[in-house]
Amino acid sequence: MTLALQAAPLVVLLVLLATGRAGPLAACGIALALAIPAIAVTIPEGISVPEILLRESPRAVFLALQPIAVVAGGLLFHAAVMQARDAAPRQPTPARIFAVALPMGAFLESVTGFAVGAVFALSALRGMGIGGAVAIALAMQSQVMVPWGALGPGSALGAVLADVPAQEMVALVARPNAAWILALAPVIWWLQSRACVKVPAREKAMQALMLAAMAGLLVALHAVLPFETVGLVASGIVAVWALWRSDRPQDLRSALHASRPYLLLTACLLAARLAPHPPAFRPFPELPGIPITHVAVVLWLVAFGLLAMHTDGLSRAATALRRAKRPAAAMLLYVLLGRWIAGSGVAQALAQALIEGKGALAAYAVVPMGFLGGVITGSNVGGNAALMPIQVALGRELGLPRLLAPALHNFAGAAGAGMSIAATAMLCALLADGTRPVQVWRLMLPSMALVMLIGTLALILLE
Repeated sequence: MTLALQAAPLVVLLVLLATGRAGPLAACGIALALAIPAIAVTIPEGISVPEILLRESPRAVFLALQPIAVVAGGLLFHAAVMQARDAAPRQPTPARIFAVALPMGAFLESVTGFAVGAVFALSALRGMGIGGAVAIALAMQSQVMVPWGALGPGSALGAVLADVPAQEMVALVARPNAAWILALAPVIWWLQSRACVKVPAREKAMQALMLAAMAGLLVALHAVLPFETVGLVASGIVAVWALWRSDRPQDLRSALHASRPYLLLTACLLAARLAPHPPAFRPFPELPGIPITHVAVVLWLVAFGLLAMHTDGLSRAATALRRAKRPAAAMLLYVLLGRWIAGSGVAQALAQALIEGKGALAAYAVVPMGFLGGVITGSNVGGNAALMPIQVALGRELGLPRLLAPALHNFAGAAGAGMSIAATAMLCALLADGTRPVQVWRLMLPSMALVMLIGTLALILLE
């Protein structure tokens, strides 16, 4: 009975979303109501449900403000850099779809994090006349490098919680992650066909080559660069190549002119990371603070600086912020649900029930448990904060190599965060064409299956 109550919020949420009986916001509201009895049967004696809600809700709002501010900043930046020619429909060629969905989206995700890469990719795909679930599924391919998203705060936190060197752990994460990127080629071609765009054999070969280059760089660069910058460099090099192929500029000068806003944003974000120990707003000691050099702060400053150069800058900003309202509401509710479940111990209880009594087979729970942690919490930071200690303890009990359980949890949790309930609901709200999360997840099933397969094979081969 206890386990049924603990599982009810997530089971009902997934059923409502899968059947389409409730939208993302209403479904989350019902799950929040069901979370209260789940919390009641989980918390130890001496602690009341109101105490848990009063403790965790402000923390959820604080955590949600960060991705909300980043997504809003990303929309403002997009509004600032959008030119008149970008507003006109563009031909959806295979090269263009691939460029924005993967290397360019992954680059922006590495720079900013919080699914901003998917937001940019979705906007570009809409500009090509691609909508519906397939547009969101293609945009979510940008989330293939979440461990390095926003320059890696989730991976850094995971390494701290696992008490392992971050550089070594993330270098190990890169190996299954690179295999996943390579294996996604047929999935991307299939999704393009679902968008009624045929990918010729020559184009498939080029896309496969670019994926191989990105995967190879992702693995190799950890030997020479800090892990925080590896995703940025690996995806950035391939993004330049892919964008050059998809829309070859008339000359080098015009190419540099078009890329100036992105180079400015990247330079500002990297410069902000150089500031040692910047002042930060940190109302909760156990949670990472929001420094004045935070991604969201830099995004807003750069975006408003660029908007000021347009005569219609205020109207562009107002339109962008209106677009951000529904995604912000979805993100806030799902972060609140994730925090209630994780902070009350419900997530840990479900994880322990999953592995209890499985003996040596419990090792095979590491990858699915990590994936579910990311799906539920919606972020690599949240997934690591909720379940990394359990995964580390499990790895120790099973005698796994010290880095293996943390690395596989970070890989699978980051992948789950990229396809999470919160991210999918946010993108559906942003697209606003009636697309339901379940329609997106059906298209994402091959990618999810690849994460499970590659993570499990990594466990067997690296054990």
